[in-house]
Amino acid sequence: MRPDEKGWLQEYLDFKKDALKDLSQKKRGSHPEHSLYRIIQPTGLMYGQNVGHLDYPNAENWSEKDKMKILLAESLISSSLLFYDKPVKTPEELSQVFLKTIENIGNFYNNIFPELAIPGKSLFGKKRSPLELAEKILDKRVERTIEFQGNFWTYFFHNSLLFLDVFIFGQWIHTNADRIVADFFRYERDELRFSIVKVIAAAAHSDNTVDFEERKMLELFIQSSDLNTERRKEALTVFDKGIEVEEINLPSENSWILKKFFLEIAILTTWADKKVEQAEHYFMKRFCSYLGLSEDDLDNSLIAIEGFVLEHWEQLDYLQDKQDYNQVSEDFIGRISKIAEKNKTRLAKEIQEREVVSALLRKARTEELSAEENERIRHELIDILKTIPTFVIISLPQRFLTLPVLMKILPKNLFTEER
Repeated sequence: MRPDEKGWLQEYLDFKKDALKDLSQKKRGSHPEHSLYRIIQPTGLMYGQNVGHLDYPNAENWSEKDKMKILLAESLISSSLLFYDKPVKTPEELSQVFLKTIENIGNFYNNIFPELAIPGKSLFGKKRSPLELAEKILDKRVERTIEFQGNFWTYFFHNSLLFLDVFIFGQWIHTNADRIVADFFRYERDELRFSIVKVIAAAAHSDNTVDFEERKMLELFIQSSDLNTERRKEALTVFDKGIEVEEINLPSENSWILKKFFLEIAILTTWADKKVEQAEHYFMKRFCSYLGLSEDDLDNSLIAIEGFVLEHWEQLDYLQDKQDYNQVSEDFIGRISKIAEKNKTRLAKEIQEREVVSALLRKARTEELSAEENERIRHELIDILKTIPTFVIISLPQRFLTLPVLMKILPKNLFTEER
């Protein structure tokens, strides 16, 4: 597949058909927004990054924009399938769902992003298929992002707005796309973008000092957000004076995934100067409360961000220096350890039910495992950790979780109790 060539979207659908079919037939017990978060967050799309694993031949040779285009297409399609409220039983039904999803992508951008609009007919009067229309619009949308420039914050605030595309699309597909509805969603798009400005400003002022890095972040965001002149002036005023959490005025009906997005933007803003002060910790707790989220939600978002950074450290090494890496590692391991301790009984039961795992773990306490045993027990332990409800939503960093790290995470008395 070549994302820079005509026909890439059809090739994507053909390549991912089985995976998308599984997604459309997901268990109905999980909340669609939780499932969408688990898909999107590890890819980096929420943070404007494209470092997530792309399971395609020759993906390592793609440009940064081509990778981002595939992630955006995958996120939009996943959102549509996750919120589809009927089970898909036949290949014909699956094809119809795909067709409707592709039509929705084209209609969505043509209605809500008029600056990206693509005519339904070519210059020669030939009608474009929904697939052609969606492909051209996605090409055009990603062209408005920026190329990777070796700076996490530049990339974050130029490209994280793609997440708002996915969020608004998830709402829009359930409406009748008339002019009044389109006007509402265009208004919502602008309001949500300005809400990000207020969240950044509140987080930046939380330690009573606006650092150079934080001010630079706002400038980068304003450049990318298409705010009109009046709103740009308002944004700069808000950032200069600061804003209290209670004055942010986010809509009360915000969804869970949108709240998580705002929370994680606030967390990353406090990371900009590479040192999180006590006042910033206090701010994050207040912000969580304002959003109607719990301290567990805050811990889970910290785990998600720390895990993302640790998993992709080679690509994100410009984000933190070596000492910060050690601190992030310690914080992450500490948070996971607390969750493992709380779920000690569940973990012990899972281990007891897997005889090979139990035997290998006892062996690992006293002698060195072979490379094959090491890798097997590592994968088994990660699978066991995934049985904890927290990690049904949060993706665990597979590469970072080596066996020595996992042994630090598991409760120390787990095996004593097992006997």
